[in-house]
Amino acid sequence: MSVPARAYLSIGEVLNKLRGDFPDITISKIRFLESEGLIEPQRTPSGYRKFTNTDLERLRYVLLAQRDQYLPLRVIKENLDALDRGLQPAPVAGGAPAPRLATVDGELAPASFGEVSDLRLSRDELLKASGVSEEQLVELESHGLIAPRGRHYDGDALAIARAVTEMAGFGIEPRHLRSFKSAADREIGLIEQVITPLVRQKNPEAKARAEEVQREIASLSVRLHAALVRGGLHRLR
Repeated sequence: MSVPARAYLSIGEVLNKLRGDFPDITISKIRFLESEGLIEPQRTPSGYRKFTNTDLERLRYVLLAQRDQYLPLRVIKENLDALDRGLQPAPVAGGAPAPRLATVDGELAPASFGEVSDLRLSRDELLKASGVSEEQLVELESHGLIAPRGRHYDGDALAIARAVTEMAGFGIEPRHLRSFKSAADREIGLIEQVITPLVRQKNPEAKARAEEVQREIASLSVRLHAALVRGGLHRLR
């Protein structure tokens, strides 16, 4: 039985339906996800893509998994393959609805990558929301652990400040955390080396691929760091 013509959506219509939840979505991004095998829209005789509602929901799943769970495309594709076969996808580590990091005691804690936070906090708002003192914030800024974006602080600054507040309960001061910043800078430099050749290609598909590579390496680096810390602490027991 043939599918009625208007059961199909053009790529432009799909874009419009997704933009409300994903303002940064582009046609190039959709084409990139197709090239990676995440979706398989049909084609008209003249070569135009035609999407079904199933394709649309599949795209929503991919974009939500990237944005909210920070899953790499490889894992998302495995989850989709499982769903296609009527199976339950493998749960995210810790069974959490968002990407999670292993802490030094093996427990899991939330983590976030990739998207710049939409939060815009004043200095006073950051102090109140995080619990850090003015003196601590000044010291964190002097060590480069926190920096405002223009006149405001973002969600990353808030996450760092809150972590510092909790660590202070164990006698750990901002000056003790400079090694964390140095290690992060080295990891960022390594990721930059990997994605620079893609960024230099100056085409939308290469840019989308660079973003995915950046996301996946960042996730892997966190896993590696957590495993190294756990391993080192186990040797102390």
